[in-house]
Amino acid sequence: MSGRPEILFPLFSDLTSLPGVGDKIATSFGALKVTKPRDLIFTLPHSVVDRRVVPTVQGQPALKTVTVQVTVLQHVPSRTRGKPYRVIVKDAQTTIELIYFHSRGEYLDKLLPVGEQRLISGKLEVFDHRAQMVHPDYVLGPDEHSDLPSFEAVYPLTAGITPKVMVKAVAGALDRVVALPEWIEPSVFRDRNWPDFATALQQAHAPQSPNDISAHAPARERLAYDEFLAHQLTKAIARSQARVKTGRATVGDGQLQSKVMAQLPYRPTGAQARAIEEIGADMASPRRMNRLLQGDVGAGKTLVGFMALLQAVEAGGQGVLMAPTEILARQHLEGLRPLAHSSGVRLEMLTGRDKTGERRQKLADLASGEINILVGTHAVFQKGVEFCDLRLSIIDEQHRFGVNQRLALGEKGTKVDVLVMTATPIPRSLELAQYGDMDVSVLNEKPPGRKPIITAAVPLARLSDVITKLKAAIASGRQAYWVCPLVEESEFMDLTAAEERFKVLCAALGDAHVGLVHGQLPPMEKDAAMAAFVAGKTQVLVATTVIEVGVDVPNATIMVIERAENFGLAQLHQLRGRVGRGKAASTCLLIYQPPLTQSGERRMGILRDTEDGFRIAEEDLKMRGAGNVIGTAQSGLPQFKVADLETQTSLMATAHQDARMLLQNDPGLTSPRGKATRTLLWLMEQDIAITLISVG
Repeated sequence: MSGRPEILFPLFSDLTSLPGVGDKIATSFGALKVTKPRDLIFTLPHSVVDRRVVPTVQGQPALKTVTVQVTVLQHVPSRTRGKPYRVIVKDAQTTIELIYFHSRGEYLDKLLPVGEQRLISGKLEVFDHRAQMVHPDYVLGPDEHSDLPSFEAVYPLTAGITPKVMVKAVAGALDRVVALPEWIEPSVFRDRNWPDFATALQQAHAPQSPNDISAHAPARERLAYDEFLAHQLTKAIARSQARVKTGRATVGDGQLQSKVMAQLPYRPTGAQARAIEEIGADMASPRRMNRLLQGDVGAGKTLVGFMALLQAVEAGGQGVLMAPTEILARQHLEGLRPLAHSSGVRLEMLTGRDKTGERRQKLADLASGEINILVGTHAVFQKGVEFCDLRLSIIDEQHRFGVNQRLALGEKGTKVDVLVMTATPIPRSLELAQYGDMDVSVLNEKPPGRKPIITAAVPLARLSDVITKLKAAIASGRQAYWVCPLVEESEFMDLTAAEERFKVLCAALGDAHVGLVHGQLPPMEKDAAMAAFVAGKTQVLVATTVIEVGVDVPNATIMVIERAENFGLAQLHQLRGRVGRGKAASTCLLIYQPPLTQSGERRMGILRDTEDGFRIAEEDLKMRGAGNVIGTAQSGLPQFKVADLETQTSLMATAHQDARMLLQNDPGLTSPRGKATRTLLWLMEQDIAITLISVG
């Protein structure tokens, strides 16, 4: 496939080839991310103005756009400077004043001759009980009525682009769209009753009612599906190419795994068993594994990951487990040590802080294969860290690592299998958008013995009651987290809030019982404060959100989150998941400052109702939008022009299935429909996919 099909050339030509667009206007269009006619056809109107003619303005609400037939009665020029020129007109029932500032009399005499009929359209205002219209949008003579659409599309604009320029340029771009071969799967096309591509564009740009602007209007839905399909095809092509990348079959004999299973005090959940099996099969196949393991808080991802690492060791290789912070890496180490010990596997940790001699020895043992499993932070990426035979790399909480780091880890061995783990449940549509190129295993069951967490919302005024309760809990040997408010302005203010609360709690509970950890602390002090809490030396840990992911203290049964209304849903759920890890019943107290906003109330309500992270993630998506849920800056979420990840989740899932089926039946995209989808990929500027297919 040499290049872009000729049928699309007109859409990829210069903007200045469109009517009314010179160099200056073309430059202005840049602010709307429009650089060629193709970008204009996907710049859809965001609202619509009803310009249908009404018999009279009487009874119409103020500030509504009205269109009415009038007779011109008289002109009232302004007597003093700065006062407006008024033209009095009459519709079927009442008079209207047309107000003009800085307009010349002779121009208005020509535009609105006394005694003649005109069609006027503009925003109706009421001043001193008189109907007025300031600078009407349209004043049309009897022979020009057909120039006014009943519904007028309103486009996004920017400095230098007027509505007139926009409408003219869009019309020019639409003239270049020809009938293209259909790329949508025939059954989907039929069931949805969608128009073809060219018709969909014409309809989307000429709305006939406010409903035509909604995401569920057939024309818009079809165009959104085209975007999703191109995106999912690109992901699926990348995925099939990655699968062609031969890996190595890593086949274990199950001996180490059964030793560990025998040591466990409980049986794995059905979801864990299923994930272990899926990952095991991927590793045993000659293809390279690229899998995402997502589990809810406390669903037992670590065990699943460890089983995979043991399979690598059984096959005579090594495995590495990467965590984003040293605290988390250390915790993985502590959690896995007893299991590794029971199976006779050597497990070590590498961090940036190892002493020189110790580090040298570890690197030698790693290179000779004496260390079977390595746990570490990004120190593992550094030069000089060589494995004897790395088979599997596991990345925990990958959204904190860049894609390049993921790749760098894969380079440490030949054809390394990759497993990415996350404890942040991701709504299905975002998972497909972000990780569509990966296979997914989901842990959606809690291991046996985990007690439900009682969640309650408490107004700030009752803070002293909370501290009294805390005192009693500590006296009975329990531990608690106290998460301080999130202050938007600066980390410095976060810090002040944490230090203030720390002083108050020290005074109430005694200095020896309270620890403090925040983002500004040097790593050594942070680790020392965490270690003292883990060892039970301090009973209350005051913290900013640094404890959000992964800290595991079974004896901690109380989580206090101060000013909970400032946190996102998923974040509150993650924080709550730090308790409820032991045998005792746990409580999460959400302290808020009344009055709560509507969304604040809804967040608190959802948390009280459910502990299901996947349901919480879907609600979070509805409330905050895709960019905020993952954090757009580092999310790698695609930016769609028409499609909307929040309201069109089912379309994304259909596109995902369709793209996979198509590539399964037609991997080279050579069938008539395959060729049509190549045109779609060019149109949607997914050139990467096209090069991959050509290479493949």
